Amino acid sequence: MSVVLALLGALTYGFADFAGGLASRRAPALAVVFVGQCAGLLLVAVLAAALPARFDSASLGWGAAAGVVGVVALLLFYRSLALGSMSVVAPLTAVLSAVVPVVAGLLLGERPSAVVLVGVLLAAAAVVLVGAEGGRLPTAAQLRGPVVAGALGAGTGFGLLFVLLSRADDDTGFQPLVAARAASLLLLAAVALRSRRSLVPRGAPLLLVLASGLGDMTANALFVLASRLGLLSVTGVLLALYPAGTVLLAVLVLRERLARVQLAGLALALAGVGLIAVG
Repeated sequence: MSVVLALLGALTYGFADFAGGLASRRAPALAVVFVGQCAGLLLVAVLAAALPARFDSASLGWGAAAGVVGVVALLLFYRSLALGSMSVVAPLTAVLSAVVPVVAGLLLGERPSAVVLVGVLLAAAAVVLVGAEGGRLPTAAQLRGPVVAGALGAGTGFGLLFVLLSRADDDTGFQPLVAARAASLLLLAAVALRSRRSLVPRGAPLLLVLASGLGDMTANALFVLASRLGLLSVTGVLLALYPAGTVLLAVLVLRERLARVQLAGLALALAGVGLIAVG
C-alpha cells in the first residue's frame, strides 16, 4: 500500500508542478507559491481537524522544520532556473531529492531487501533521465558554478523535507503538515516584505494557482501516509519520480514530445517500481 500511496504522491506532485509552472509564466513565482500554499494550508487544516490525532510538540517541530527547509529549497530551485538551464537544474535537483531519503533511511536502520535496493537504484536513475529537459543531461563543463550549487541545495532541501516529515509520530495525524505549511508561509511573507515584492499573482489564472497549492499539499499528505506504512528509503525515491508526472502532463496537455532519454527514464521507472512492489 505504501508503494501505491507514494506513486500517487509523485503523480500529484507532478500535477502541482505543472500547474505552478504554467501559472508562473504569467505571474511572479513567489506570489504563485504563496497563494497556492495558503490554499494548501486551508486543505490540511480541514484534514487535521477531521482526523483524530494526538498533540505532540516534537512532531510539530519536525513539521515546522520541514516547512522551512522545503520553502528554502523551492526558492533555491526557482533561482537556479532563473540563472541556468533546466537541463542542468532539473536532473541535479531530482537526483538529490531521491538520494537523501535513501541515505537517511539506511542511517536510521532501514534494511530493504536486495531486490528492493535494485529497484530503488533503477528508480533513482529514472529520476535523472526523466528530468532531462529536451533530452539533454548536464555536461561536465556545466557541473560547476552557482547554478549547480543552487540545484544541489534545492535537491538536498527537497530530500530533507521528506526525511523531516517522516520523523513525526504516526498518531499525530496531519498536524505536522499544518505546522510545515504555517512555517513556510511565514518565511515567504518575510521574504516578500524584505524584498518589497507583491504576493498577489496578477495575470495568472486563479484556478491554476490554487491547483498547484492544493496538489502540493495533497502530495505531502500522501507521502506522510506512505512513509508511515513503508520504508523512507523506498517512499522517498518513489516521490522523487514526480518529474514523470509533469512530463506526461506536458505531453498530453501541451503536446510536447518526449526525448529518447526521457522515454528510457520512464522505462527504468516502471522497472524500478515493479521490483520494489515484488520485493
